[in-house]
Formats: sequence, structure tokens, C-alpha cells
Amino acid sequence: MIAPTCPGLYCGRMQTTDDNWGSCGACPRGFRTNLTSHCVPCDHDPLLYDWMYLGFMALLVLVLHWFFIDMVSKRANFSRDIVAMHMCALMEVVTACLVTLFLSEPVGSLAFKSCRVSGLSDWYTLLHNPTPNYETTLHCTQEAVYPLYTLVLIMYGLCVVLLMVIRCFICSVFFKVPNYFTLAVYHALYFLPILVFIHAVAAGLIYYSYPYIIIILSMMSSAAHFSTKPTQTTEGLLYSSVCDLRNAVILIGHWLLHAYGIISVTGFKDPVFHGPLLALVPAPAAFYIITAPFTDPSKFHND
Repeated sequence: MIAPTCPGLYCGRMQTTDDNWGSCGACPRGFRTNLTSHCVPCDHDPLLYDWMYLGFMALLVLVLHWFFIDMVSKRANFSRDIVAMHMCALMEVVTACLVTLFLSEPVGSLAFKSCRVSGLSDWYTLLHNPTPNYETTLHCTQEAVYPLYTLVLIMYGLCVVLLMVIRCFICSVFFKVPNYFTLAVYHALYFLPILVFIHAVAAGLIYYSYPYIIIILSMMSSAAHFSTKPTQTTEGLLYSSVCDLRNAVILIGHWLLHAYGIISVTGFKDPVFHGPLLALVPAPAAFYIITAPFTDPSKFHND
């Protein structure tokens, strides 16, 4: 029996046990409607772009953890306790990501099956519930981008749990609360719910723009880092970037983020053509170091 198509973009029918089709409605989780309004299972392997998106959402948490740990420590150099806190944050995020992937279908595997993202509307099915003949609204809200939307939410939730278990345990046992490192925990308890809200509202926009967000923010953050140096000469900036371990690590981190953005934009579909683009990774830092002497505010004076 061939059932008629359903109204709207995301309303579909499930096949019943007697080879008939049910009424139009939202497809179950792990299914999405096709062109004939049949709910079909999500059985595609995620694209590289999808993996890079999930990696970006995880990196966002990790970078914010490291930023606030560095901010509350107020130290110019790395120490053993600061490194321990950075490693603790890394362990929390990596563990949250691995557990999230293990819990996804198929359970116990780092791989997962997904639905292809075909447009921005796939992230906002709530806005596309049809009203046939302007009478009754069919509620067909579903996760058409399964499981990209819920994986991030689960990962953020696990980050909160692991933060309260691992970080608080380490701070209390090894650093003897009260300690300024607990401020980083308080900051995380603020920014993690904010990230959840941003993802819930703007996940689709982030999905299509995250490569450019990474590139722009990495360049801005690199410039902001260099601007805090007391010596704004080419020689001074080069010396601090090479000889100061903390500055060198921060600079390499910016380069890795910039490379991540370039790979996300290009998808490395043509390695011969896209590979040389990675040579542009040090360009923002080099441009700032070379041009810093010409933009030093101390050299500007009013007539």
C-alpha cells in the first residue's frame, strides 16, 4: 500500500506490522522522513565536516577551561599545579567525549550512524510544523540531524558531572580548599550552561559557520595575546615567543586552532591543493610581530 505524502518538511509515516502506514507525525529518534514521507533510519556514516564540528564543540569547552585556569592563576610562568589543572581539564573533556560516543548507537563503539544534514532548517524542525488548511497543527518536531544535536548536549552534561567529581576532588585533596583554582570551577559552572543555551538556540548557525569562527577567533586571540606584552618590538616579541615556555605553548595552541579552521573550511578534499594552505598558519603571528613596531602607541604623539 502506497501512502500519500505528508504535509510539511519533516512529517512522516512509520510502517506498521500489517504492512500499512501510520498517520503523519514526527519520526522516532534515529529516523527522519524521506521524499515520500516515509520515516527511514539514519544509517549514514558521519562526514569529516561532522566530526570536525563535534571536535569544535569539544575544543570550545577545553579552551574555555584552560583560559579560566590561566586567568585565575595570575602567573606569568607555568608551575606544576597549573599544569596539573590543565591536564585535569583535558582529561575531563576527553573522557566526556569518549563516554558520549560509547553511549551513542551502536552502543560501545566510537563510531556512530547519522542523518545527512541537508539544510539549516534541519536544525530547527520546531519552526516547520505544518498547519494543513490552517486548522490543526501537526507537531513533527524531531532531531533531523541525528545525533549531532543531542551528542553535544550529552557531552556538555558529562563535562559538568566530571568537573564536579574529578576537579573538585583534585582541588580538595591536592590543593587544600580554599584555593584560587576553585574559582576556575565556579567559572566553568557559569559558562557550561551558557554553552548549552547557545547550542540549543544556534546549533545550526554554528554548524555552518564554525570553520570561519575558529579562524577569526584564533587570529583575534593571537593579536590580543601579543598586545599584552610590555615590549612591542620585533626582537622582543620573537624572544618572548621562543624563549618563554608559556608564550610558546600559547602560540602553538593558536597555530593548531588556525590549522583546524583551515582543514574544516577546505575539508582536505584535494590534499595537493589544500595542503599548502597550512603554510598560512603562522601568518597572523608573523604579521603582528613584523608590524608591531609601526603601530606602537608610544610612537604616536599629538601635534
